[in-house]
Amino acid sequence: MLADLLKRGELTIAIYGLGYVGLALSAAWVLAGARVIGVDVDLSKVEKLNGGVVEFPETDVVETLTSAIKSGKFQATTDGIIASIRSNVKIIAVPVYLKKSPIAVEVDFSALTSASRAIGAGLKRGDLVIVESSVPPGTTEDVVKPILEGVSGLVAEEDFYLAYSPERIMVGHALRDITENYPKIVAGIGPRSTEEAAELYRLISKKGVITLRNVKEAEFEKLLEGVYRDVNIALANEMAKLANAMGISFRRAREAANSQPYSHVHKPGTGVGGNCIPVYPYFLMWTAAKYGVELRLTYLARQINERQPEEVAFATLRAMLKHGINPATAKITILGLAFRGDVDDSRESPTYGVIATLLKLGIKPTQIVVHDPYIRQDRQLSTWGVVLTQDLEVAVKGADIVVVSTDHSMYRIEASKIAKYMKTPVVIDARGVLIPDMEIYAIDSGNWP
Repeated sequence: MLADLLKRGELTIAIYGLGYVGLALSAAWVLAGARVIGVDVDLSKVEKLNGGVVEFPETDVVETLTSAIKSGKFQATTDGIIASIRSNVKIIAVPVYLKKSPIAVEVDFSALTSASRAIGAGLKRGDLVIVESSVPPGTTEDVVKPILEGVSGLVAEEDFYLAYSPERIMVGHALRDITENYPKIVAGIGPRSTEEAAELYRLISKKGVITLRNVKEAEFEKLLEGVYRDVNIALANEMAKLANAMGISFRRAREAANSQPYSHVHKPGTGVGGNCIPVYPYFLMWTAAKYGVELRLTYLARQINERQPEEVAFATLRAMLKHGINPATAKITILGLAFRGDVDDSRESPTYGVIATLLKLGIKPTQIVVHDPYIRQDRQLSTWGVVLTQDLEVAVKGADIVVVSTDHSMYRIEASKIAKYMKTPVVIDARGVLIPDMEIYAIDSGNWP
């Protein structure tokens, strides 16, 4: 079995896609004793990695891969065919995107199909291909398998193994998620594929492996995790809106409700960002349409969360008018560009929606300053002409209003420490992270403007 090769230190794994998931997976397999070939279309990323520069927000991943590069246990390349030829196991961790238009949402499989073609061109008998990308149910069998078989001339389950095992990581503790925090979900297109993949993952996952009966179940499981959170956050956003209308604290009510073991209400916020939770509902709705099933709750939750940045922007405008601040001249500081606290990832960040709405309302780009401790440059903000800084004092100095949009740890401070630098101490906490030692508008406190 391939697991025996890993135990002997003779297994080579090619990982396609060197984003957050791919680099964390690379570190996990290196620690397990495998040689790893990382594949990415970004030449500059590949050159940096081969030069020993690992850009990742987790020290354990950086240290593991830096050491592996020096010892020759990890190398990166843009040539997916050669990587496939030289490896026994190929893991696909490339993104699957959405194409949105006013009339439809389509799934973009281009990165997945490109990786599959490269793998197929180097596929050998006895090799194992594992898809870890989050995909609509049915993708592994309907998209990946035909490409692998068509390009290689081999037959899945007979000549090579094919399985699906969804990534289950959160940036910030990604390596620990793979090796320690969660069991690995595995399903193959047949029993031999399931066994080969499960035996391998048992060697790196301390929480063990859960095998599902078929690939489609495993693909669905991953999306189910995300849509649960999306619906729960939509519930929190809606209930916080009602609590504020009644002038009561959603935070205290939520904490009391969650003391009951069957209640796990999430926190309200600026919206839902990242390349996962906002995308998975659309994968499921896209799939459901094929079966004539309407996912009304899933759709409604997505609409609530997508409107939430607008709600925050309008609350900002109402707060300015309430305090006699002229929106046409006000300096507006937004704290946080990342979609989630303590990461440098701004993909689908609700902050963009807040800013876009403010601009539509007539606020000039030069009036807005964005602070984020982890992001040094951003293409969208540059396009708009909005300033981005890593200096908190510079960001809030002279501000008429401050909006907390991301729950970075550094914002878990007394509100007065921010207000003392402001021209007008009007603070809106859309994430409920500030310590309210003065009067502020907090989304979960009952006094939202």
